[in-house]
Amino acid sequence: MSPWLLFSFVVGYFVLLLVVAYYTSRNSNNDSFFIGNRSSNWMLVAFGMIGTSLSGVTFVSVPGTVGGAGFAYFQVVIGYLIGYFLIAFILLPLYYRLNLTSIYNYLQHRFGMISYKTGALFFIISRTLGATARLYLVINILQIFILDNLGMPFWLTTIIILLMIILYTFEGGVKTIVFTDTLQTSFMLLGLVVCTIFIMNNLGHSFSGTLNELGNLGMTKIFNTDINSSSHFLKHIMGGVFITVAMTGLDQEMMQKNISVKNLKDSQKNMITFSIIMALVNFLFLFLGGLLYIFAAEKGINVAPDDLFPTAALSYMPTAVSIIFIIGLISALFPSADGALTALTSSFCLDILGLKRREDWSESRRRKIRLAIHFTFAFIFFIIVLGFKLVDNKSIIDVILKVAGFTYGPLLGLFAFGILTKRVINDRLSLFVCLLAPLLILGIDMINNIEWYQPQMNLSGQWVENIKSLSNSLFGNFKIGYELLIYNGMLTYLGLWVISKKPASTN
Repeated sequence: MSPWLLFSFVVGYFVLLLVVAYYTSRNSNNDSFFIGNRSSNWMLVAFGMIGTSLSGVTFVSVPGTVGGAGFAYFQVVIGYLIGYFLIAFILLPLYYRLNLTSIYNYLQHRFGMISYKTGALFFIISRTLGATARLYLVINILQIFILDNLGMPFWLTTIIILLMIILYTFEGGVKTIVFTDTLQTSFMLLGLVVCTIFIMNNLGHSFSGTLNELGNLGMTKIFNTDINSSSHFLKHIMGGVFITVAMTGLDQEMMQKNISVKNLKDSQKNMITFSIIMALVNFLFLFLGGLLYIFAAEKGINVAPDDLFPTAALSYMPTAVSIIFIIGLISALFPSADGALTALTSSFCLDILGLKRREDWSESRRRKIRLAIHFTFAFIFFIIVLGFKLVDNKSIIDVILKVAGFTYGPLLGLFAFGILTKRVINDRLSLFVCLLAPLLILGIDMINNIEWYQPQMNLSGQWVENIKSLSNSLFGNFKIGYELLIYNGMLTYLGLWVISKKPASTN
């Protein structure tokens, strides 16, 4: 298939995004950039959030996990579903009651300025690493299957993609993203459904027939009952709950879309609707993954898990289906990057610089600062994506959830301590607690899971063998899984308790 043909559809899709951005950003200001003037339609937000949450990682990596783990990822999805309900009925009422523009303002109300800025800082680190990992995965696929054939280097591809994102987000912000995410989610789901139907027809399978064959191959198993396994069902479900609470409920990118809805009731309807659709879509991605492995066995395809879907779609399917796949893929790329870029700009401007508190600054001056921050984060994205290319990690979804366990843990601990207790902390020490907790958890996890870190970091030598021996002595066969985030949050919570005291009596 001509790479120029596929590339022309990428360009055409981007032009469509620019048209949407033009109409949604007219008469925009800083409030529309940060929270969409609190006038977003809850149904559009719910549908658009699907694309943001799934991203290119789900589009490519989740189907690839089926060959090695069956449908075990759905354990995590069950946890996601529970987590979304907790967000809807615990966190959203809190955010609306305080009328927040940045959700980290809660930490200022509850603890003080240092805790507030610490929470914002951990969000900025977390979202930057997560968004660039997702961005790298999709850019790398476009590079391998299209742009290498056009002689375009990876660094230039990355610059072009980031410039595209800047062009349609720098004015409208959240107001624009609510609409572009809806468009992009539609195309991503179209790609998923079309590819699924094509493969089923090609194999001569029905939906139930495919499930039966996958069952016979042992690929539909969901629940892992081995308590020592890192994918034990309780570890995955509990990990999924707290990953959702942290990566959605305590994440400015996701929450700024929710609090852009005009009232709490509609925002809760958005969250519940979104969570149910998310569970169904994730199941369909796992179903597609099973289909892809059957298809690969029949066609003799032997590639890495993350390369299976793009290889099958671009090399073994008709041109029309390949085009739909490419559109679906880039539709999965943009929501995870544009929302992150906007949210990081918002958080840095509001939380770190205190832009809304600068009453002596004109609207024009605030806009110039906001644009400068927006371009700065785009440059940071560029540098980190190039870093991922050097490492060339193939298990991106695992890396993202692992990193989230370290960087979102302090946020989880801060918010949990604020909501569940009335104790007053020494605000000046909160940063040290939030730095120490993930460092301790990192050390524990490296001992427990040195086999995971060894290929990721290209480790070798006698000291690695010594760590493996220590791990066996301390943990036996027990392996820490996605519940890593919970341990990190608990350690942060305990640290905050140590630096806290009972509130002064109001009698």
